[in-house]
Amino acid sequence: MRSTVSAVLAIIALTLCAAPVMAAQTLTYANFFPPTHIQSKLAEEWCQEVEKATGGELKFQYLPGQTLVKAAQSYDGVVNGIADVAMSCFAYTRGRFPVMEVVDLPIGYDSGVMATKVANAVASKLNPKELKDTQLMFVHAHGPGLLHTRKKPVTKLEDLKGMKIRATGTASKIVKALGAAPVATSMPQAYQYLQKNMVEGAMHPLESNKGWKLAEVTDFVTMHNSMAYTTCFFVVMNKDKYNSLSDKAKAALKEINAKFAVKHGEAWDVADKAGKDFFLSKKGRKLIELSEAESARWKKAVQPVLDEYAAKVSKKGLDGAVILKTALDAAAAAR
Repeated sequence: MRSTVSAVLAIIALTLCAAPVMAAQTLTYANFFPPTHIQSKLAEEWCQEVEKATGGELKFQYLPGQTLVKAAQSYDGVVNGIADVAMSCFAYTRGRFPVMEVVDLPIGYDSGVMATKVANAVASKLNPKELKDTQLMFVHAHGPGLLHTRKKPVTKLEDLKGMKIRATGTASKIVKALGAAPVATSMPQAYQYLQKNMVEGAMHPLESNKGWKLAEVTDFVTMHNSMAYTTCFFVVMNKDKYNSLSDKAKAALKEINAKFAVKHGEAWDVADKAGKDFFLSKKGRKLIELSEAESARWKKAVQPVLDEYAAKVSKKGLDGAVILKTALDAAAAAR
Protein backbone atom coordinates (compact mmCIF):
# COMPACT_ATOMS: atom_id res chain seq x y z
CA MET A 1 0.00 0.00 0.00
CA ARG A 2 2.78 2.37 0.99
CA SER A 3 4.61 1.65 -2.25
CA THR A 4 1.48 2.43 -4.26
CA VAL A 5 0.95 5.74 -2.47
CA SER A 6 4.60 6.65 -2.95
CA ALA A 7 4.41 5.90 -6.66
CA VAL A 8 1.31 8.10 -7.05
CA LEU A 9 2.93 10.96 -5.15
CA ALA A 10 6.05 10.65 -7.31
CA ILE A 11 3.98 10.91 -10.50
CA ILE A 12 2.16 13.97 -9.15
CA ALA A 13 5.47 15.61 -8.23
CA LEU A 14 6.91 14.96 -11.65
CA THR A 15 3.79 16.39 -13.28
CA LEU A 16 3.94 19.56 -11.20
CA CYS A 17 7.63 20.06 -11.96
CA ALA A 18 7.27 19.52 -15.69
CA ALA A 19 7.35 22.55 -17.97
CA PRO A 20 3.86 23.72 -18.94
CA VAL A 21 2.70 22.59 -22.35
CA MET A 22 1.53 25.51 -24.47
CA ALA A 23 -1.80 25.02 -26.18
CA ALA A 24 -1.62 24.92 -29.96
CA GLN A 25 -2.67 28.14 -31.68
CA THR A 26 -3.76 28.58 -35.28
CA LEU A 27 -2.84 32.04 -36.52
CA THR A 28 -3.96 33.77 -39.70
CA TYR A 29 -1.29 35.16 -42.04
CA ALA A 30 -2.63 37.76 -44.49
CA ASN A 31 -0.67 38.68 -47.61
CA PHE A 32 -1.72 40.85 -50.55
CA PHE A 33 0.61 39.06 -52.99
CA PRO A 34 -1.13 36.48 -55.19
CA PRO A 35 -0.42 32.85 -54.25
CA THR A 36 1.76 32.30 -57.33
CA HIS A 37 4.12 35.20 -56.55
CA ILE A 38 7.56 34.23 -55.21
CA GLN A 39 7.07 36.48 -52.17
CA SER A 40 3.80 34.70 -51.42
CA LYS A 41 5.41 31.28 -51.74
CA LEU A 42 8.16 32.33 -49.34
CA ALA A 43 5.61 33.58 -46.83
CA GLU A 44 3.90 30.21 -46.93
CA GLU A 45 7.29 28.52 -46.47
CA TRP A 46 7.88 30.74 -43.43
CA CYS A 47 4.62 29.46 -41.95
CA GLN A 48 5.69 25.85 -42.47
CA GLU A 49 9.11 26.42 -40.89
CA VAL A 50 7.60 28.11 -37.85
CA GLU A 51 5.10 25.27 -37.42
CA LYS A 52 7.91 22.72 -37.55
CA ALA A 53 10.27 24.65 -35.26
CA THR A 54 7.60 25.21 -32.60
CA GLY A 55 6.60 21.57 -32.53
CA GLY A 56 3.01 22.38 -33.42
CA GLU A 57 2.58 25.15 -30.84
CA LEU A 58 1.91 27.43 -33.79
CA LYS A 59 -0.06 26.58 -36.91
CA PHE A 60 -1.08 28.94 -39.68
CA GLN A 61 -3.98 29.59 -41.97
CA TYR A 62 -2.26 31.32 -44.88
CA LEU A 63 -4.46 33.80 -46.78
CA PRO A 64 -2.81 35.43 -49.84
CA GLY A 65 -4.32 37.69 -52.50
CA GLN A 66 -6.05 40.16 -50.14
CA THR A 67 -8.59 37.53 -49.10
CA LEU A 68 -8.56 38.64 -45.45
CA VAL A 69 -7.49 42.29 -45.52
CA LYS A 70 -6.62 44.73 -48.28
CA ALA A 71 -3.00 45.73 -48.82
CA ALA A 72 -3.40 49.21 -47.36
CA GLN A 73 -5.25 47.95 -44.28
CA SER A 74 -2.86 45.10 -43.45
CA TYR A 75 -0.91 46.79 -40.65
CA ASP A 76 -4.02 48.04 -38.85
CA GLY A 77 -5.58 44.65 -39.47
CA VAL A 78 -2.83 43.11 -37.34
CA VAL A 79 -3.09 45.81 -34.67
CA ASN A 80 -6.84 45.22 -34.39
CA GLY A 81 -6.60 41.43 -34.50
CA ILE A 82 -8.31 40.92 -37.85
CA ALA A 83 -5.14 39.14 -38.95
CA ASP A 84 -2.57 37.67 -36.60
CA VAL A 85 0.34 38.12 -39.03
CA ALA A 86 0.51 40.17 -42.22
CA MET A 87 2.86 41.23 -44.97
CA SER A 88 2.42 44.50 -46.80
CA CYS A 89 4.41 47.66 -47.45
CA PHE A 90 4.77 50.88 -45.51
CA ALA A 91 4.18 52.97 -48.64
CA TYR A 92 0.46 52.22 -48.69
CA THR A 93 -0.04 54.36 -45.58
CA ARG A 94 2.34 57.22 -46.23
CA GLY A 95 3.10 59.36 -43.18
CA ARG A 96 2.24 56.57 -40.74
CA PHE A 97 5.80 55.20 -40.65
CA PRO A 98 8.13 58.24 -40.92
CA VAL A 99 11.33 56.42 -39.92
CA MET A 100 10.87 53.39 -42.16
CA GLU A 101 9.96 55.64 -45.11
CA VAL A 102 13.64 56.56 -45.36
CA VAL A 103 14.32 53.16 -46.93
CA ASP A 104 12.09 53.99 -49.90
CA LEU A 105 14.05 57.10 -50.88
CA PRO A 106 15.86 57.23 -54.26
CA ILE A 107 19.19 56.20 -52.75
CA GLY A 108 20.33 54.34 -55.86
CA TYR A 109 19.62 50.69 -55.11
CA ASP A 110 21.19 48.03 -57.30
CA SER A 111 19.55 44.89 -55.89
CA GLY A 112 16.93 43.50 -53.55
CA VAL A 113 19.68 42.09 -51.33
CA MET A 114 21.14 45.57 -50.92
CA ALA A 115 17.74 47.17 -50.28
CA THR A 116 16.82 44.49 -47.71
CA LYS A 117 20.11 45.02 -45.86
CA VAL A 118 19.38 48.74 -45.67
CA ALA A 119 15.82 48.11 -44.47
CA ASN A 120 16.85 45.79 -41.66
CA ALA A 121 19.74 48.05 -40.65
CA VAL A 122 17.34 50.98 -40.27
CA ALA A 123 14.81 48.89 -38.32
CA SER A 124 17.39 47.37 -35.95
CA LYS A 125 19.56 50.45 -35.38
CA LEU A 126 16.75 52.99 -34.99
CA ASN A 127 14.08 50.70 -33.43
CA PRO A 128 11.28 53.06 -34.50
CA LYS A 129 8.43 53.75 -32.08
CA GLU A 130 6.01 53.69 -35.00
CA LEU A 131 6.20 49.87 -34.97
CA LYS A 132 5.61 49.41 -31.23
CA ASP A 133 1.94 48.45 -31.55
CA THR A 134 2.88 45.20 -33.33
CA GLN A 135 5.72 42.71 -33.03
CA LEU A 136 8.02 43.17 -36.00
CA MET A 137 9.13 39.88 -37.52
CA PHE A 138 11.37 41.38 -40.21
CA VAL A 139 11.43 43.75 -43.16
CA HIS A 140 12.58 43.28 -46.73
CA ALA A 141 12.71 45.42 -49.87
CA HIS A 142 12.57 44.91 -53.61
CA GLY A 143 15.26 45.63 -56.17
CA PRO A 144 15.61 48.89 -58.10
CA GLY A 145 12.31 50.64 -58.68
CA LEU A 146 12.36 51.76 -62.30
CA LEU A 147 10.19 53.75 -64.69
CA HIS A 148 8.07 51.63 -67.01
CA THR A 149 6.07 53.33 -69.74
CA ARG A 150 3.35 52.35 -72.18
CA LYS A 151 3.74 53.38 -75.84
CA LYS A 152 6.05 56.35 -75.14
CA PRO A 153 9.79 55.78 -74.51
CA VAL A 154 11.46 58.06 -71.95
CA THR A 155 15.10 58.79 -72.75
CA LYS A 156 15.50 62.15 -71.01
CA LEU A 157 13.86 64.14 -68.22
CA GLU A 158 11.95 66.34 -70.63
CA ASP A 159 10.06 63.31 -71.97
CA LEU A 160 8.41 62.81 -68.59
CA LYS A 161 6.85 66.25 -68.31
CA GLY A 162 3.14 65.96 -67.60
CA MET A 163 2.97 62.18 -67.99
CA LYS A 164 0.64 60.33 -65.60
CA ILE A 165 2.68 57.68 -63.77
CA ARG A 166 1.37 55.14 -61.28
CA ALA A 167 3.35 55.45 -58.04
CA THR A 168 2.73 55.07 -54.31
CA GLY A 169 4.39 56.38 -51.18
CA THR A 170 7.79 57.96 -51.69
CA ALA A 171 7.77 56.88 -55.34
CA SER A 172 5.02 59.43 -55.98
CA LYS A 173 7.34 62.18 -54.73
CA ILE A 174 10.07 60.89 -57.04
CA VAL A 175 7.70 60.98 -60.01
CA LYS A 176 6.75 64.56 -59.19
CA ALA A 177 10.40 65.58 -58.81
CA LEU A 178 11.08 64.15 -62.27
CA GLY A 179 8.35 66.35 -63.77
CA ALA A 180 5.54 63.83 -64.13
CA ALA A 181 2.14 63.54 -62.42
CA PRO A 182 1.89 60.69 -59.87
CA VAL A 183 -1.27 58.60 -59.66
CA ALA A 184 -1.55 56.60 -56.43
CA THR A 185 -2.93 53.08 -56.59
CA SER A 186 -1.91 49.75 -55.09
CA MET A 187 -0.05 47.11 -57.08
CA PRO A 188 -3.10 44.86 -57.52
CA GLN A 189 -4.76 47.73 -59.44
CA ALA A 190 -1.73 48.70 -61.55
CA TYR A 191 -2.48 46.34 -64.46
CA GLN A 192 -5.96 47.74 -64.95
CA TYR A 193 -4.77 51.34 -64.75
CA LEU A 194 -2.15 50.69 -67.46
CA GLN A 195 -4.41 48.56 -69.63
CA LYS A 196 -7.16 51.20 -69.68
CA ASN A 197 -4.67 54.05 -70.28
CA MET A 198 -5.62 55.65 -66.99
CA VAL A 199 -1.85 56.11 -66.55
CA GLU A 200 0.94 56.28 -69.13
CA GLY A 201 3.47 54.41 -67.05
CA ALA A 202 4.33 53.04 -63.64
CA MET A 203 7.16 52.91 -61.16
CA HIS A 204 7.95 49.34 -60.15
CA PRO A 205 10.80 46.82 -60.03
CA LEU A 206 11.54 44.51 -62.94
CA GLU A 207 10.02 41.55 -61.09
CA SER A 208 6.55 43.04 -61.42
CA ASN A 209 6.70 42.52 -65.17
CA LYS A 210 6.19 38.83 -64.51
CA GLY A 211 4.93 38.66 -60.93
CA TRP A 212 2.07 41.04 -61.70
CA LYS A 213 2.09 40.51 -65.51
CA LEU A 214 2.82 44.20 -66.12
CA ALA A 215 5.00 43.36 -69.14
CA GLU A 216 1.71 42.81 -70.94
CA VAL A 217 0.76 46.47 -70.51
CA THR A 218 4.13 48.29 -70.68
CA ASP A 219 6.57 48.71 -73.56
CA PHE A 220 9.69 50.45 -72.22
CA VAL A 221 11.87 50.47 -69.10
CA THR A 222 14.12 53.42 -68.36
CA MET A 223 17.17 52.15 -66.47
CA HIS A 224 17.84 54.99 -64.01
CA ASN A 225 19.66 52.94 -61.37
CA SER A 226 21.67 55.92 -60.10
CA MET A 227 18.54 57.16 -58.32
CA ALA A 228 16.53 53.96 -58.09
CA TYR A 229 14.19 53.68 -55.13
CA THR A 230 12.80 50.64 -53.36
CA THR A 231 9.66 49.74 -51.43
CA CYS A 232 10.07 48.42 -47.90
CA PHE A 233 7.81 45.54 -46.85
CA PHE A 234 6.97 44.47 -43.33
CA VAL A 235 5.98 41.20 -41.71
CA VAL A 236 4.36 41.91 -38.34
CA MET A 237 2.51 39.88 -35.69
CA ASN A 238 -0.26 40.96 -33.38
CA LYS A 239 1.35 42.07 -30.12
CA ASP A 240 -0.98 40.12 -27.81
CA LYS A 241 -0.58 36.94 -29.84
CA TYR A 242 3.19 37.29 -29.73
CA ASN A 243 3.21 37.91 -25.97
CA SER A 244 1.17 34.74 -25.44
CA LEU A 245 3.84 32.55 -27.04
CA SER A 246 6.29 30.37 -25.15
CA ASP A 247 9.94 31.35 -24.90
CA LYS A 248 10.71 28.42 -27.20
CA ALA A 249 8.39 29.76 -29.89
CA LYS A 250 9.79 33.28 -29.58
CA ALA A 251 13.34 31.96 -29.93
CA ALA A 252 12.34 29.95 -33.00
CA LEU A 253 10.73 33.01 -34.57
CA LYS A 254 13.85 35.10 -34.00
CA GLU A 255 16.04 32.56 -35.76
CA ILE A 256 13.64 31.95 -38.63
CA ASN A 257 12.96 35.67 -39.14
CA ALA A 258 16.67 36.42 -39.54
CA LYS A 259 16.94 33.69 -42.16
CA PHE A 260 13.84 34.71 -44.07
CA ALA A 261 14.74 38.39 -44.23
CA VAL A 262 17.76 37.31 -46.28
CA LYS A 263 15.72 34.85 -48.34
CA HIS A 264 13.15 37.48 -49.26
CA GLY A 265 15.87 39.89 -50.39
CA GLU A 266 17.49 37.20 -52.52
CA ALA A 267 14.10 36.24 -53.93
CA TRP A 268 13.54 39.79 -55.15
CA ASP A 269 16.71 39.53 -57.24
CA VAL A 270 15.76 36.16 -58.66
CA ALA A 271 12.36 37.60 -59.51
CA ASP A 272 13.93 40.71 -61.08
CA LYS A 273 15.88 38.55 -63.50
CA ALA A 274 12.79 36.53 -64.35
CA GLY A 275 10.80 39.75 -64.77
CA LYS A 276 13.42 41.24 -67.07
CA ASP A 277 13.54 38.09 -69.20
CA PHE A 278 9.74 37.95 -69.35
CA PHE A 279 9.57 41.62 -70.37
CA LEU A 280 12.11 41.18 -73.17
CA SER A 281 10.33 38.07 -74.40
CA LYS A 282 7.40 40.24 -75.43
CA LYS A 283 7.53 41.66 -78.93
CA GLY A 284 8.81 45.22 -79.18
CA ARG A 285 9.80 45.61 -75.53
CA LYS A 286 12.93 47.68 -74.91
CA LEU A 287 15.28 48.63 -72.07
CA ILE A 288 16.51 52.22 -72.30
CA GLU A 289 19.97 52.89 -70.88
CA LEU A 290 20.61 56.48 -69.84
CA SER A 291 23.94 58.12 -70.61
CA GLU A 292 26.17 58.97 -67.66
CA ALA A 293 25.36 62.65 -68.07
CA GLU A 294 21.61 62.06 -68.27
CA SER A 295 21.75 59.70 -65.31
CA ALA A 296 23.43 62.44 -63.28
CA ARG A 297 20.59 64.80 -64.21
CA TRP A 298 18.01 62.35 -62.85
CA LYS A 299 19.95 61.87 -59.64
CA LYS A 300 20.20 65.63 -59.15
CA ALA A 301 16.49 66.05 -59.89
CA VAL A 302 15.46 63.78 -57.01
CA GLN A 303 17.91 65.12 -54.40
CA PRO A 304 15.22 67.48 -53.07
CA VAL A 305 13.15 64.39 -52.17
CA LEU A 306 15.89 63.31 -49.74
CA ASP A 307 16.28 66.83 -48.36
CA GLU A 308 12.54 67.25 -47.95
CA TYR A 309 12.29 63.95 -46.13
CA ALA A 310 14.93 64.94 -43.56
CA ALA A 311 13.26 68.30 -42.95
CA LYS A 312 9.75 66.85 -42.73
CA VAL A 313 10.50 64.15 -40.15
CA SER A 314 12.52 66.62 -38.10
CA LYS A 315 9.34 68.70 -37.72
CA LYS A 316 7.77 65.61 -36.12
CA GLY A 317 10.40 65.62 -33.40
CA LEU A 318 12.64 63.05 -35.06
CA ASP A 319 16.23 63.62 -36.13
CA GLY A 320 15.83 63.54 -39.90
CA ALA A 321 19.51 64.01 -40.59
CA VAL A 322 20.46 61.02 -38.41
CA ILE A 323 17.77 58.81 -39.92
CA LEU A 324 18.83 59.69 -43.47
CA LYS A 325 22.51 59.18 -42.64
CA THR A 326 21.72 55.76 -41.14
CA ALA A 327 20.12 54.70 -44.42
CA LEU A 328 22.85 56.19 -46.60
CA ASP A 329 25.60 54.59 -44.50
CA ALA A 330 23.83 51.22 -44.65
CA ALA A 331 23.51 51.58 -48.44
CA ALA A 332 27.21 52.38 -48.81
CA ALA A 333 28.12 49.36 -46.68
CA ALA A 334 25.79 47.11 -48.71
CA ARG A 335 27.15 48.08 -52.13
